[in-house]
Amino acid sequence: MTTPIDRLSFQLYSARSIEPLEAQFKLLAGLGYRMVEPWGGLFNDTETLKRLLQHYGMTAPSAHVGLDRLRADAAGTAKLCKGLGIDTIFAPAPPPGEREGGETEWRGIGRELAAIGKAVTGEGLRFGWHNHHWEYGRSASGGTYLECLFEEAPELVWEADLAWIVRGGGDPVAEIRKHAGRLVACHIKDLAPSGQCLDEDGWADPGHGIMDWPALRSAMSAANVSLFVAEHDKPNDVARFAHRARESVAAWS
Repeated sequence: MTTPIDRLSFQLYSARSIEPLEAQFKLLAGLGYRMVEPWGGLFNDTETLKRLLQHYGMTAPSAHVGLDRLRADAAGTAKLCKGLGIDTIFAPAPPPGEREGGETEWRGIGRELAAIGKAVTGEGLRFGWHNHHWEYGRSASGGTYLECLFEEAPELVWEADLAWIVRGGGDPVAEIRKHAGRLVACHIKDLAPSGQCLDEDGWADPGHGIMDWPALRSAMSAANVSLFVAEHDKPNDVARFAHRARESVAAWS
């Protein structure tokens, strides 16, 4: 039986301020991380990414891949990810200019995701969506845009960004329960109290903010979430964040 810490990964976007990429791997490996979640820009040099995964004994069960790349060649992108050992691709957001439209635009994105998903799953990988706050706008029927995506792409799996749900005005515990059937991963991130951590855009390290982790842990456990991914959109100290995230998840056991 695996423990929560066995299922903890790290979104490499959170460490982007550290260069070169190998320094990120060295830091994370030293802290005990064994899994990472690559993001779009890292796919411009997959040979380096593959070498570092192998050298530091890490795996990348999931990855964020931009819609632009997926639109250009979904099957080829899936093959590229498969070569890195990735088994689930998450599209992380609509490109700039497509993020703040209404229901019609979001349903159109959903239909695109359904088509992309067929190409990705055809290569043996899972395909899903990672939310921000935009998805918590409301359709004419009162549902969220996230629900519009899922209605248009019923096979889509989901990586819930718990703190972005809150910033969108949603209840992450309710969302986990509502969409448990497609939820496979969660971004473990936190929000600082109002007026604090302004230099970090108001984000906090997991367990050091205002998120209700006992309730979230219970909901994630009931939903059989298989992967926890530590993320902080703008940490001013990557090592501090990575250590605290791991420490917090280890305490869930």
